[in-house]
Amino acid sequence: MSERPPYRIQGRTGEWEVVLGLEVHAQVASKAKLFSAAGTGFGAAPNDHVSLVDAGFPGMLPVINRFCVEQAVKTGLGLKAKINHRSIFDRKNYFYPDLPQGYQISQFKDPIVGEGELIVHHDDGTSFTVGIERLHLEQDAGKSIHDMDPNATYVDLNRSGVALMEIVSRPDMRSPDEAAAYVKTLRQLVRYMGTCDGDMEKGNLRADVNVSVRKPGAELGTRCEIKNVNSLRFIQQAIVYEAHRQIEVIEDGGKIVQETRLFDAGKGETRSMRSKEEAHDYRYFPDPDLLPLVLDPVWVKQIQATLPELPEQKLARMQSQYGLSAYDAAVLVGDVARADFFEEAAKGRDAKLVANWVLNDLSGKMGADGLEFEASPVSAADIGALVGLITDGTISGKIAREVFERMWAGEGAPAAIVEKHGLVQVTDTGALEAAIDEIMAANPDKVESAKEKPQAIGWFVGQVMKATGGKANPGAVNQILKAKLGL
Repeated sequence: MSERPPYRIQGRTGEWEVVLGLEVHAQVASKAKLFSAAGTGFGAAPNDHVSLVDAGFPGMLPVINRFCVEQAVKTGLGLKAKINHRSIFDRKNYFYPDLPQGYQISQFKDPIVGEGELIVHHDDGTSFTVGIERLHLEQDAGKSIHDMDPNATYVDLNRSGVALMEIVSRPDMRSPDEAAAYVKTLRQLVRYMGTCDGDMEKGNLRADVNVSVRKPGAELGTRCEIKNVNSLRFIQQAIVYEAHRQIEVIEDGGKIVQETRLFDAGKGETRSMRSKEEAHDYRYFPDPDLLPLVLDPVWVKQIQATLPELPEQKLARMQSQYGLSAYDAAVLVGDVARADFFEEAAKGRDAKLVANWVLNDLSGKMGADGLEFEASPVSAADIGALVGLITDGTISGKIAREVFERMWAGEGAPAAIVEKHGLVQVTDTGALEAAIDEIMAANPDKVESAKEKPQAIGWFVGQVMKATGGKANPGAVNQILKAKLGL
């Protein structure tokens, strides 16, 4: 693991350290809910995906979704965590309009997944490890809508009963940057495994951020929990504001009260929501309608055998197999579709050159048009073919960009575009020599300057490229110029 400089906040009484732990709620990628057969599709009309179980009708009994259990086990294995072969579902009791049963089915003392760890990578190549305390399954609540009527609150139960994995970290993070990197890495992991789509905009992955401050090396301070933060940027902003708020309270002689707070993204500040409940406030007890969940060890091993190549493994392979830098490999691995696109394009090609095209030209176009790699109008095979035309000398890098623009516009494969528009690179030494002789004859002063200062040869290369419409082979031009100038 890499050493990183400590993150400190300067207060009136000296430096303060921030201590962070996160509880990430990841919606299980499943077509049905945790205890009912109702659908989970996003964007349905209000209360369209609601069964009698989800609505809390009397006498309705929950039936566990085996696939959701499998997804939780798979995620636990990806976190190198202990899989508990026996776990228990509990009732967490509280009363709110969007919780029709009056309780949430969750797990408390006996979760399905125990302790694990996650290696977190920063974009600069440094990394650190965050301990995972537990992962448990629970059902989501519905949604209260307050802005449709000034005098009433509407309730949409489509989300009620949807399966969530709550992934609880140790308080191992010490800066907003580390917290955001942790969530980014965790989201990447569940996407690779197909256990959660990680869509934070839809609320399918959101974080409760526990923030406390202390003097460096002192005992842990009292924490406050910031609920349901659904973007990496907001996570960082919420931590910065909350840490400064707590420091100010303490330095003014006050005490931090353990509480739940909300982050107002518009104002960039946290505000009190309610005093922090303890476990006994929820009156946890085993759900009498659900037997203990017992997993067959053979089934768990079968799930482990189906795990895909995980990000940590792919990152190492990208560097060793393709010779990519740690940074380029990390950016590619950061998006499953982009990594797959690159590997398809790199078959039999110059991998580093392919990476440059995928990460720069293609990613730039995709970002500008708001497209994901699954929807790329240029195929991986065509990017590979374009790189092939560059490496075999058919076209120059400059011409390649013109070809790429035409590919993006839908003109077809790169080879066909080159032939149609006569973009083949000029490698005929006779034609190049004629162009060079003409330019040298018209610029004797530049010739003398280049003989005295060899770096001035670049001016001639530019003129030859201009004279040939950018089609001259730069390498061949350089060789001929050096010979004629006696360099």
